[in-house]
Amino acid sequence: VQLQASGGGLVQAGDSLRLSCTASGGNFGGMGWFRQAPGEKREFLAAIGWDDDMTYYPDFLKGRFSISRDNAKNTIYLQMNSLKVEDTAVYYCAAHNISYYFVARGLPEYWGQGTLVTVSS
Repeated sequence: VQLQASGGGLVQAGDSLRLSCTASGGNFGGMGWFRQAPGEKREFLAAIGWDDDMTYYPDFLKGRFSISRDNAKNTIYLQMNSLKVEDTAVYYCAAHNISYYFVARGLPEYWGQGTLVTVSS
């Protein structure tokens, strides 16, 4: 199983950015995104079911981020809007064989390598 995240980079506060994560080598019930800032714990951002339209977000995001998928490309996306300096982190995609439920609770089975997002003021 391989999860390849991409799309990170340096942006300014207020900008938007879309991350991608392409999966290979497995069939997943759900996938999602996490991030980890320097010195901080890894935190959950979004999860999506692979065969349904179920999505789940933590309250603190307040609609700034949205997750989507393209089954034909085995890819999920994280659209990030109105980026803030505090969004600077390494962003990871993750997957679970059974359900997005486990991803949303911080229990994925697989992790991608991470992509760095830096937001400047």
